[in-house]
Amino acid sequence: MITKLSDIKHDKHTLDAKDVVLGRLATRAATLLVGKSKPYFTRHLDCGDFVTVSSAAGVKITGNKEAKKTYTRYSGYPGGLKKTTLKTLKASNPTKVIYNAISGMLPDNKLKKFWLARLKIEN
Repeated sequence: MITKLSDIKHDKHTLDAKDVVLGRLATRAATLLVGKSKPYFTRHLDCGDFVTVSSAAGVKITGNKEAKKTYTRYSGYPGGLKKTTLKTLKASNPTKVIYNAISGMLPDNKLKKFWLARLKIEN
């Protein structure tokens, strides 16, 4: 069976992040965004669904990751390397923690920006 654009349906899913482990939530959201659970999944077409994640501040983080995991970004200027721990990022912007986890689980290709456009994270 060849999947056509007219056959693709984009459903809506809501995931509650309260007391759910971050990695398990991100895996579930990434699978829904890509559309791998659909019978007509095709790699080169955007078969994914809309995903809304609610209660972002209530996500659970296991182990010592809150203190030890660091996010690094570079501005491109000398001395522009910034490091932030997961604990401070979760305190200031809990939606960014979930966004980074889901974005890291999606493949780096031309469809990634379309999948992430369908992701909505609420605090």
